[in-house]
Amino acid sequence: MSKSLSTLLSQVGMLSVLGTTALFANAANAEPTGYNQISFNVEANQEVENDQVTTTLYKQAQATTPKKLATELNAAMNQALNIAKRYPTVTATTGRQHTYPKYDDNGKITGWTGTISVDLKSNDFAKTSELVAQLQENLVIQNIQFGVSEKKQKQLETELIKKASLQFKEQAKSLTETWDMSGYRIVNVSINTNGGYQPRPMMMVRDAAAKSSVPAQEFEGGNTKLGVTASGTIELIPFMR
Repeated sequence: MSKSLSTLLSQVGMLSVLGTTALFANAANAEPTGYNQISFNVEANQEVENDQVTTTLYKQAQATTPKKLATELNAAMNQALNIAKRYPTVTATTGRQHTYPKYDDNGKITGWTGTISVDLKSNDFAKTSELVAQLQENLVIQNIQFGVSEKKQKQLETELIKKASLQFKEQAKSLTETWDMSGYRIVNVSINTNGGYQPRPMMMVRDAAAKSSVPAQEFEGGNTKLGVTASGTIELIPFMR
């Protein structure tokens, strides 16, 4: 065999290999055909300790005029916010406020009823408990919730998104091998997160006349299960014949 012919055959062989490689690459990157498609989802979970508490306390009052009602409610709210200022690790904000009239049998307004609330949020359970105990001398607890702070949740979700994505790829690879296919292409995939605050039973409700001093209650925040789900569809690519 001449040297020129040998060189020519080597070049043809190399072109054949490159052509086959390009063919498989194009197959993997081609548009989905609608055949051999499988949909599935995987989930990555992690149970974490709650590091934030939120609670709402409210004041309800009745008066013969809107002015008297507003005066009483505003005084209670101002007092609550002033007390909260002694606790810098607790964020206190004015919550919802409702006012509605009371009617007699003839449809005439006989008085007014209103409620006003204050919302507390903190990572300091001990100080929040102390503040809640003080506020209960004039306010009533509406709810208490424990959960994961936004900063901690975002950090953990970033890790869980990576974990769920890797699990999705591993599952896709496993399905490819199970069905004796050469590879797969992703048709679509979505990432969803879940988790957050977990409502807890309310503490004992007390009104202003119950006791002049309310003992602080120890808070047990418990845990929250954070999860990330990766859902999608892949298309299996058969071997070329």
